[in-house]
Amino acid sequence: MADHSTGGGWDLIVTPWHLDEHLPDFPVPVGATEVVRPALPAGPVPARMNLLHRATVDAVTRAARPLVLSGDCPTTRAAVAGVQRRHSDLAVLWLDAHGDFNTPAISTSGYLGGMALAMLTGRTPGLLDDAIGLRPVPETSVVLADARDLDPAEHDALATSRVHRVPADPAAVTDALGRLGDVPVHLHLDIDVIDGAELPGARFPSGPGPSLARIEDCLAAACATATVVAAYIACAWLPGHAGDQTSRRTVTRLTASLGATLDWH
Repeated sequence: MADHSTGGGWDLIVTPWHLDEHLPDFPVPVGATEVVRPALPAGPVPARMNLLHRATVDAVTRAARPLVLSGDCPTTRAAVAGVQRRHSDLAVLWLDAHGDFNTPAISTSGYLGGMALAMLTGRTPGLLDDAIGLRPVPETSVVLADARDLDPAEHDALATSRVHRVPADPAAVTDALGRLGDVPVHLHLDIDVIDGAELPGARFPSGPGPSLARIEDCLAAACATATVVAAYIACAWLPGHAGDQTSRRTVTRLTASLGATLDWH
């Protein structure tokens, strides 16, 4: 199903959802290989998310080199499960203002979006179903960049984990990925890793942080250092901001750092 319309050998997949909420105004670049819009029946949020993730893993499996634009972080589990069908060993580079390392046992809000990385590493058994065939990614194969905004219990969980934590700095990212060895990498980025002053309309702004230019450098460094076989950008803006010109320019710059060219017209 390779289209490669974005350049750089990427197949662009768009999942216009936040958890189980469809985002009708989520921007879809011209030439997207696939837009994932399954019909979700009424029901509990996790059950609806399971159906969305099953549709997403199928789309990712059909792609030669998936680049996913999404409205949340948890759907990345479907992207990883799809990539794992092609790569038996996989590392994860996770750039985010948050740790996304909460679990139902320690979360103060119960917000599923704050558990996305914990889902990948097998810390949330039974939370969502295993029909997508996700194999837990070993914590030693995860590099978490930035994560400046952590809940207290989440901070403690990360401190006792084996996740590699680094600042959002190109040299630090390069060093951490180099230490993982020659293993394919799934790159995950939540836009809120960018300094809040440069990111109007973010769902969960986290104040001062690395500039957009610094994050671009991190992405370029990752691609120069590792074999990035899949990428996922969580465009976690409020619905009214997801499609505005500033947001589109941000996503365009981020994907360009990965070697992809987006066309919005």
